[in-house]
Parts: sequence; C-alpha cells; structure tokens
Amino acid sequence: MKRTLLCLFSLMLVAGVAQLWAQANTWQQVPIPSLPTFHPTQPKRIQLPNGMVIFLQEDHELPMIDGVARIRGGERSVPVGKTGLIDIYSEVWRTGGTKTRTGDQLDDYLEQRAAKVETGGTLDSTTISWSCLKEDFEDVFNVFDDLLKNPEFRADKIEIAKKGMYDGISRRNDDPGQIAGREVAKLAYGADSPYARVAEYATVAAVTREDLVKWHHTYVQPNSIILGVVGDFDAAKMEARLRQAFGSWAKGAAAKDPEIAPKSVKPGYYQVEKTDVNQSNIQMVMLGTTRKNPDYYAISVFNEAFGGGFSSRLFGDIRTTKGLAYAVGGGIGTGWDHPGMLRLMVMTKSQSTVESIQALDEELADLPKHPINDEEIKRAKDAILNSFIFRFDSPGKVLQEKMAYEFYGYPLDFLENYQKEIEKVTKEDVARVAAKYIHRDQMAVLVVGNVSEFDKPLSSLGSVSSLDIAIPAPPPGVVPEQGGPQ
Repeated sequence: MKRTLLCLFSLMLVAGVAQLWAQANTWQQVPIPSLPTFHPTQPKRIQLPNGMVIFLQEDHELPMIDGVARIRGGERSVPVGKTGLIDIYSEVWRTGGTKTRTGDQLDDYLEQRAAKVETGGTLDSTTISWSCLKEDFEDVFNVFDDLLKNPEFRADKIEIAKKGMYDGISRRNDDPGQIAGREVAKLAYGADSPYARVAEYATVAAVTREDLVKWHHTYVQPNSIILGVVGDFDAAKMEARLRQAFGSWAKGAAAKDPEIAPKSVKPGYYQVEKTDVNQSNIQMVMLGTTRKNPDYYAISVFNEAFGGGFSSRLFGDIRTTKGLAYAVGGGIGTGWDHPGMLRLMVMTKSQSTVESIQALDEELADLPKHPINDEEIKRAKDAILNSFIFRFDSPGKVLQEKMAYEFYGYPLDFLENYQKEIEKVTKEDVARVAAKYIHRDQMAVLVVGNVSEFDKPLSSLGSVSSLDIAIPAPPPGVVPEQGGPQ
C-alpha cells in the first residue's frame, strides 16, 4: 500500500512540475514549493528496570521483523597490546556459536529459514542483530537471545579469525587510499590514540579466548544495551515478549568510556612513497568538532557548499575549471562524541601533485575574501534538506537514527529539529564557522604517491617528513600469507 501511494504521489508531482514548466518561459521561472514539515514515524521507547532501553518501530509493509542490539564498549576501550580484539570478538561471537550449538549448526538452522543473526564491532560499541520472516520470529529470536547470553568462542574459530586478520595486515599497504586514511588519522589524533592505532601481528596474536570471554562478561550487560526492533508486529505484544526475555536479567556494572585527550596536529608536510602508482592521494587534516556543538548546522551547510559534492566550490574550481583532480572534497568533521577530522582531499595524477596542493591552498586563502555566497548556500541547503527523503525514507532508518541519539546522549528530537536549524543558517553563520575552524597554518598535509613523478619536490612547499609504513615482523609462530608491497 505504501509503495502504491508513493508511486501515485510521484506521478502527481511529475504532472504538477510539467504543468508549471509549461507555464514558464525559462527553467528559472518554475516556482519551487517549500518542503513540507518533516514528521517521521516515531518509535516507542521503553526502559526496563535493569536499564535496558528498547525502541519498537512498527512497519507492516513487508512480513519481516528485524532487530539490533547495540552494546557500549568497543575497540577504543581495548588495551593497546590487544589492538584488534574487537575484530576477533565480533567475528567469533557469531561463528563460535553457543554452548548448545556450533556456529556451523546455527548457519544451517538459519539458512533453512532464510534468516540472519550477525555480530559486529566498532570503535565504541559492539552489535548483534537478526533479520527474519514474521512467521519465523520465535525461532530466530531464540537464537539471537542464546547468542547474546551464552556465546562459546570456540578455539578453532578464533584461529580462523586471526588468520584472516594476519592476511589483512600483510596486504594493508596495497591500496593507497587505505594508507592515506590510516596515516592521516595518526597525524590528526596521534599514532597512539585509539582513534588511529591499527592491529599488528603481535597484538592479534596476543588475544586469547579468555580475553573474549572476559570482554563479553564485562560489557554485555542489560544496562549497556540499546535494542531496536522494526517490522510487522504489534508493539504491545512485542514489548511483552521482550520483557519476558530480558526483564529478569540482572543489571551489571556500567561500562565506562575511556578518557581520550585530543592531541593537536603537528603542522607540516608528510609523504608516503609508493612507487607502483601513477596517482597521488593528498589529504589536509586537523581536528574538527562534534555534533553537539551549536555550530553543527552552520558547519553542515559550509561542508556541502565548499566540498560536499558535484556542485561544491572545490569540485567546480579544482576539478571542473582547472582539471586537476579525479576526486576532490571534504569539510569540517563532526564526530558523535569526540572531535571528527577536518579533512580536505584531492586525488590527482602524480605530475600535478604540488600544483593540486597549491590549488587547495588558494581555495582556503580565498575563503575570507570571497565567503560562501547566497547562491551557494541555497544550493547547499536544498541538497541537505532534499536528501531527507532518501536518508530517512523508511521506519528502519529513523529507528537507527533514534538509537544513535540514545547511545550518544542526544535529544531524541534531534532529527526533527535538524531541518529547521539548517533552514535558519545564514551567510554570516557559514562565514563565521569557516573562520573559526579552518586554519591552514595548523594543518598537516599528507601525500601518498610516487615521489619521483611529482611535478615538483614536495619540499618546494616546506619541510617534509617521510612516514615509515613498514609492517612490523610477526612474532614467532605466526606465519602470515605473503601480501603486497610493504
């Protein structure tokens, strides 16, 4: 029914635009109606006495029920000597099965029902999710519940996960984009920061089954879990089922996020020599801010106008007009609960490397003299606001956003307020945040490329530090597969 109504709405919209077009002499004269007020379907929020938070979002379009539990605690809470633990944990949590069924047995059981139960992990959390037909909900939910509470972390699956990580480490210098992303994070946050450190052979080898069991017992507590369920169900009945499953689960010690002090970027030029490429990956970086910052809305408009897409200033000037870049863009990064990276990026051929850096410098120097104008701001706002229909076009997407607000401590109406706050942004606001956050003299410039083919030495711009990306040797007993260039 929803799809039918959407199709009818689309046809009416096309017909209306065609009629307006027929009445106009040029495309500029076609009147564009204002966007309607954004009113997404609201999930029901429930908090159990043990602290577990549950969001329920009915969606009767398809006979499916999906759920995901997000659990506080991720890679940034792992000791430095065990870096990579969450990657292993999040894989073996699922492949290791439960105390009563192996992971392979679970595969067969779920495959017969065309269902999924999956686990994952990030810097700040781990997740376990399911997806199934409505008629199979009880069977699949029981697997989810058992895996959540009774994982086994079988030794053979730990070894398989480690071998996969060893292979990834051996190949991590193959892709210049991966190198640039990794090294620029080290420049922004510091090489030892949890936001930048990477797993090595030794840290992966150091992870034991006992580490995984201890992590699970420490962090998987009901008061650290946010559970979201979306699909074809009755909310009252689903609430009763979830209370039955989780209501008696005793509260545990609250997970504590580590205190990570941000470090200032050391300005200068840095290069990584990669002789087997004919392109340069250029990145300028410094620390940004968070979405809780009141400047977030003006920053969003600036980012879209300056480096956000095909109509941005950087794309128009550096790629279209000057023909220097395969890709160009970037902006002021805004993390959920820690500063994002302010990052500007250009991909260009080796022979225009220094020229491209100078082009970026010219754009930054030009901003105070020629701030983002009214036309650019209008285009940026339209792009941001019109994207809502794609970013939040389903109850499931809205649910995911609401869960993020709960997880990071944002107001639950943050999404509804976003539209009106973007509309309120002025030209003066955009100019102010550009001046406040963008400081060229505080940026580090990283170039990954074939140094011998640069149009000029990078040192013609200033002092250059060469970064060593050699992969540390594995400890005794670890024999990784042969990767690409080291």
